[in-house]
Amino acid sequence: MKFHDEKLRELALAVIQVETQAVAALAGQINENFVVACKLMFNCKGRVVVIGMGKSGHIASKIAATLASTGTPAFFVHPGEASHGDLGMITQQDVVLALSNSGETEEIVKILPIIKRLDVPLIAMTGNPNSTLAIFASTHINVSVAQEACPLGLAPTSSTTAALVMGDALAVSLLEARGFTRDDFALSHPGGVLGKRLLLRVGDIMHTGAAMPAVDKSAIINAALLEMTEKKLGMTAIVENDNRLLGVFTDGDLRRMLAKDIDLRSTCIVDVMTSNCTVITADKLAAEAMQVMEQKKINALIVVDDAHRAIGAINMHDLIRAGIV
Repeated sequence: MKFHDEKLRELALAVIQVETQAVAALAGQINENFVVACKLMFNCKGRVVVIGMGKSGHIASKIAATLASTGTPAFFVHPGEASHGDLGMITQQDVVLALSNSGETEEIVKILPIIKRLDVPLIAMTGNPNSTLAIFASTHINVSVAQEACPLGLAPTSSTTAALVMGDALAVSLLEARGFTRDDFALSHPGGVLGKRLLLRVGDIMHTGAAMPAVDKSAIINAALLEMTEKKLGMTAIVENDNRLLGVFTDGDLRRMLAKDIDLRSTCIVDVMTSNCTVITADKLAAEAMQVMEQKKINALIVVDDAHRAIGAINMHDLIRAGIV
């Protein structure tokens, strides 16, 4: 069967509308049961064990990952494997969060007596408050939906979306309750751009020692240009004997100077440098260095210590190589 473009758009919009309504209806389920669930997880001395079968299993796995990355230790256990040894992963210090739209999933219902024997709190997330799982649980979160987005009413669509959103609501509520910070988040996300933006400091990637471009205040322009060429950062610091920063000379300064027909071999660098230049400290995030460069429309920064001594240099290419940009 072939569809016209407009028909495809209509079907897609219908799915979005149905699922939007399902998510909006969840607001009515943020009740005392939800609060009890949050408290059980907040006070958990072990980990939150999230279980689910089929499509609910995929959602459960994602909820476990979100909890773990936002300050609530959690992991996913497949209920089918639980009956064959994986139940040993659950301890009496844990809390179990079980997902089942029907609340009658055989693999989950089968292990309920074991969960009871372990005497661990059980949070049920189902679409049926009268189901076996809901009745058995310590507390039940209702994620029922009026209809699935699937026109056949068979494929889990709205129901899995609702469960996923409720899982996010639990995770974020716990995040706030724990006082979870950006630094805490970064520690569990050290890889990729996100981790680098939240963890990488200027001091981690700056050029130091012999790799840092710097000339004494007595140097002539020619010497400064040789230093810039050798160090390849598009600028050089101008310093005094104790390495105290006096200013900076950049490629932009060179272009402006050439327009004035200044003698490169006799003019002192301090006569053409930019004093009171923008600087940064080594403890700042590399992402902050990028923001400064963008705001000031510059491509490099001198790194200074508390005594305003030049200790390093960083440019936009360093940030690109580090994955910040």
